[in-house]
Amino acid sequence: MKFIAIIPARYASTRFPAKPLAILGGKPVIRRVYEQVASVLDDAVVATDNQLIYDAVKAFGGKVEMTSTEHRSGTDRCWEAYCKQGGKFDVVINVQGDEPFVQRSQLEALKACFEDPSVDIATLVHPFKSTDDYSVLENPNSPKVVLDSQHRALYFSRSVIPYLRGKEREEWLKTHTYYKHIGLYAFRAEVLGKVTALPQSSLEKAESLEQLRWLENGYRIGVAESHVETVGIDTPEDLARAEEFLKTHPEFNR
Repeated sequence: MKFIAIIPARYASTRFPAKPLAILGGKPVIRRVYEQVASVLDDAVVATDNQLIYDAVKAFGGKVEMTSTEHRSGTDRCWEAYCKQGGKFDVVINVQGDEPFVQRSQLEALKACFEDPSVDIATLVHPFKSTDDYSVLENPNSPKVVLDSQHRALYFSRSVIPYLRGKEREEWLKTHTYYKHIGLYAFRAEVLGKVTALPQSSLEKAESLEQLRWLENGYRIGVAESHVETVGIDTPEDLARAEEFLKTHPEFNR
């Protein structure tokens, strides 16, 4: 199978404008993301709606496509960029442009999900720690996932799922494994085209989670576990944390 990474990278961001161009350890964030995935997959391309990002990727020798400013999501932007490639790939992996520490093991885990021919889409989860405070578990900005016996997603929610009846909430993480969703997605190429054509669903609107649209329409989402800790960049404060992360992880300073 052939795999391509497409990296959506918008300039506009409410919490951190121009973050793909922010400098992290001497390199733009978007370059760090690109180099991480290009070393693992068959191909990689940045999908942007901004000339400054386009020029920055060209400057370091990366592949980039200019895409519409009207897209509702990174998934839609991925599909446009994929269509412009003209090459034949079996799977498209959507890697967010603010994840400079995405690791080989995570990408390989996504790839392995497609050894099951019934899987349409793949994503990753990370187990919450049994020692985490309940406030970590109930944070609505960390969507939770429940899985079936084949390790496919049954549901994603910003609420805590499942509810453990008869137990104090402080005991939940000690008696059940809860999974936090990691926002990396991989799609069979033909499936990516189909899901971007679907209208928003009621559950998606309720939780503001686009993956619920795919589940509601019958697509099977395979899930792999990742035990890797990384730092995504949503705010300037995250960038400062990422700089500290680099100091203790020299493998990212190639």
